[in-house]
Amino acid sequence: AQAKLSQLRAAHRPVPTTAGVAPDPGSAMTVKTSLEEYVKAHGGQRVIRRILIANNGMAATKAILSMRQWAFTELGSSSELEFIAMASKDDLEANAEFIRLADSYVEVPPGKNINNYANVDLIVQVAKQKAVHCVWPGWGHASEKPELPLACAAAGITFLGPTAPVMHALGDKIASTILAQSSKVPCIPWNGEGITAEIQSDGSIPKEPFKKACLQSYEEAQACAKRIGYPVVLKASEGGGGKGIRKCTNDEELKLGWEQVTAEVVGSPIFMMQLCTGAR
Repeated sequence: AQAKLSQLRAAHRPVPTTAGVAPDPGSAMTVKTSLEEYVKAHGGQRVIRRILIANNGMAATKAILSMRQWAFTELGSSSELEFIAMASKDDLEANAEFIRLADSYVEVPPGKNINNYANVDLIVQVAKQKAVHCVWPGWGHASEKPELPLACAAAGITFLGPTAPVMHALGDKIASTILAQSSKVPCIPWNGEGITAEIQSDGSIPKEPFKKACLQSYEEAQACAKRIGYPVVLKASEGGGGKGIRKCTNDEELKLGWEQVTAEVVGSPIFMMQLCTGAR
């Protein structure tokens, strides 16, 4: 598998340019069919050729390699698709592989991802500037922001991902769990057991069932832990990356965990689930 990945990287590594136009990498095979012909043959209405990679690292690398492989397999040429990468100063200095794999790149501000890969306004600005056909958000960064597909739609750019209502519904840990058990999906024991709701047109759920599934105090969390049984996991629904989550095996740890979780993700709704130990 590693050898195949190395071959793909070698075969599909064009030289990026900042001018937005890359040299033709060529192909060892004759193109079997154009992208336009392929889309028409499959009942499509819109040709997507120029793709903005609004991500970095392994996500961006895998996306470019996978889509180039698809183009080579289906169309006979990996150059049928054109990739424009967003590249922060940090990634440029690191000589990141995804930048070398792209056909061209646009330098974006360095620092925290809100300055670059998680900045919805910047992503749409770059997409319009480079006249791309679509935006690929990857995972993390701006990929979970409902504002991005909405902004892309307003700009007439295809968003390669879920719609804003779906993202809104499944982006919140509490709301998504309520929707899951409303659809009879078996859920691990948690403080919101038995609460159901109907999804609204914007992808959200009514405020009343959502509020009912939120823990409001340590005392309420303690009572819930006794019902569920320790060990439990205390979570902030807006947390992530290791923040706003604590394993608790007794009341003392739960009290400390409550203080830590509420301090780490200020203002976030809190909920509790049974800890699934020995899971595989």
